Amino acid sequence: MTKTFVRSLALFAALVGASVAGAQAPKSGIVRHTNTPPGLILQGVTVPAEAKMLYLSGQLAAPIDPASKTPPAQLTIADFGDTKTQTISVFTKIKTILAAQGYAMSDIIKLTVFVAGDPKLGGKMDFAGMNDAFKMYFGTAENPNTVARSTVQVAALAGPAFLVEIEATAAK
Repeated sequence: MTKTFVRSLALFAALVGASVAGAQAPKSGIVRHTNTPPGLILQGVTVPAEAKMLYLSGQLAAPIDPASKTPPAQLTIADFGDTKTQTISVFTKIKTILAAQGYAMSDIIKLTVFVAGDPKLGGKMDFAGMNDAFKMYFGTAENPNTVARSTVQVAALAGPAFLVEIEATAAK
């Protein structure tokens, strides 16, 4: 063997080892590819063909006061809360939907988060508020998993009072 071949083989082995070290593979066969160093979200997720998948439609926040008699078309951002409050509301809904289908928050592998600009922030999305709520549900003692995630600012959502909509994909 030549020195170049041996060096190439050693480099390949090191890269494969680093790749495997950055992935978490539970008995389900789902592999969560972490960033190096680990971050708030994953680089990606590998899901085996035999995994059971659940795709959730985009979910919006519920009004803070569920007993409110205000017609839905007249509700304002104050009725739903700021971005953090709305994100918590959406994750609460997602948790309930998942449970009804036999899934948990720890089964989520991918989120797509749509955030409308907050008028109080000059029309910019409150990325920090959304992330603060996200951290309450992912990377916690109750749910140590995190997810692959895309977050985008949108011009508007289904109604002017909504600041957050989240789509979720779960697998087990």
